Amino acid sequence: MIRFEDVSVRYEGAPGPTVRGVDLTVPEGELVLVVGPSGVGKSTLLGTVSGLVPHFTGGSLRGRVTVAGRDTRTHKPRELADVVGTVGQDPLAHFVTDTVEDELAYGMESLGLAPDVMRRRVEETLDLLGLADLRERPIATLSGGQRQRVAIGSVLTPHPRVLVLDEPTSALDPAAAEEVLAVLQRLVHDLGTTVLMAEHRLERVVQYADQVLLLAAPGEPPVLGDPAALMARSPVFPPVVALGRLAGWSPLPLTVRDARRGAGALRERLAEARPPRETPPERARGAAEKPPGRWSRPRRNRTTEDRAAGDHAALGGASEGAATAVVDRLAVRRGRVEALRRVDLTVTPGETVALMGRNGAGKSTLLSTLVGLLEPTSGTVRVGGAVPHRTPPRRLIRHVGLVPQEPRDLLYADTVAAECAAADHDADAAPGTCRALVSELLPGIADDTHPRDLSEGQRLALALSIVLTARPPLLLLDEPTRGLDYAAKARLVTVLRGLAATGHALVLATHDVELAAEIAHRVVILADGEVVADGPTEQVVVASPSFAPQVTKILAPQEWLTVTQVRQALDADGTGPS
Repeated sequence: MIRFEDVSVRYEGAPGPTVRGVDLTVPEGELVLVVGPSGVGKSTLLGTVSGLVPHFTGGSLRGRVTVAGRDTRTHKPRELADVVGTVGQDPLAHFVTDTVEDELAYGMESLGLAPDVMRRRVEETLDLLGLADLRERPIATLSGGQRQRVAIGSVLTPHPRVLVLDEPTSALDPAAAEEVLAVLQRLVHDLGTTVLMAEHRLERVVQYADQVLLLAAPGEPPVLGDPAALMARSPVFPPVVALGRLAGWSPLPLTVRDARRGAGALRERLAEARPPRETPPERARGAAEKPPGRWSRPRRNRTTEDRAAGDHAALGGASEGAATAVVDRLAVRRGRVEALRRVDLTVTPGETVALMGRNGAGKSTLLSTLVGLLEPTSGTVRVGGAVPHRTPPRRLIRHVGLVPQEPRDLLYADTVAAECAAADHDADAAPGTCRALVSELLPGIADDTHPRDLSEGQRLALALSIVLTARPPLLLLDEPTRGLDYAAKARLVTVLRGLAATGHALVLATHDVELAAEIAHRVVILADGEVVADGPTEQVVVASPSFAPQVTKILAPQEWLTVTQVRQALDADGTGPS
């Protein structure tokens, strides 16, 4: 179905080819997962299949790529549209209409399909991806994950023979990601669709892959082969593989089910050990008194005295004045949608809170309210004593900073140096403050680099540096690991832990359960705009099949969250890896 013949791609000014020596065949009716660290050319490789490389991206393509017999060098993307459906990393760049239903129909209209066929396929796709309730919604009002499902649906309706997907689950909650991957698997198995997919969150997708296409390093020829065999040598791998490597399991498991079957001996070795727990500085004193997190509907009729007592307990006995942010019975309406209702939240210095929940649950709305972008419909929000939506931006950035889902929303200048100079000016910081942060987070990036030429992870680091220039006590991050590989995520975790250790309060809206397990002291789960769970990370995620990390599922009922915890426990008892 897809044939690469000695393919290399080189961009102007680059020291060498981005990809080279690609010579392989992707059979019809297989799901092939493209794996590798950031910057090895995964997106470029996908672009050669859709025709975007080199017709839209520029650069020089040598060799030949054929899809269903069509040469992508001589066929532009629109001439491949009936064969290849493509969803890139940025769903917003994909949309051409205003509403969900119109977007799902647009591709079929372009191909001239009959109206009755279009109507049937739109209905099928709405049901397949759980979008029926959103059919008339303007795309601009959707959450990031909802937009991603719409983008995927819009390429499914024309029934292409090949699907090219770049980070298709990056903005989806765990349940939605499973639904999308189940749909893709059904297309592969039942209709013979060929799927070529790049994804950093391997814990979600590697078990669905028929083959893995490994790009181990920039410019290295890729290797196509068995997923388990290539995971044993891959520089990037999911927690289930990391645990298998640590425990010496062979063959390496790719699924939680397979890992559980072989984990009996490891559970016995860990039976007497206790997972280490991190406690934020301001909460350590009262941590033992805090009730365990649990699933519940919020209490509807709390008195002011009840809420004050609850805030006092949540702070471990500290006064409310010590809190970095306090949200009291917050409600927010966005058009016809009640995005938040009766939300109570207190965040203390040094605390890291993970906001989790389904797409559209209200996580980004809560962050936007904390940073003053949205005005409460009712209730109150205070950050460092300030009311965000009434505070001038130049003053507010000294209290709270937001790194949005799309970091480029903060980037307006033509160079990294210009962005940093603007950040120093806005924060009244000493010249060079922002640039020093960039050098710490992004070593090796030149001053004259254009922000659009940075990778997703590099843009995130630049945006984080801009926000941190003002040293806000409260830092908000919306889907901070989107587009990051495991190494980049580990660097981010190190930076965020350092910030928490120096007293910054962090609130992360994330679908990345592994990130929450790694860094969060506390998890707050939202559903339909309400808080349904709030408690220590290990208690909330262990009780949730949807939000539990892979290590927790494998080693349950023991409460381990990460491979790092397991490694530390094995090292401490002197047994080490087997």
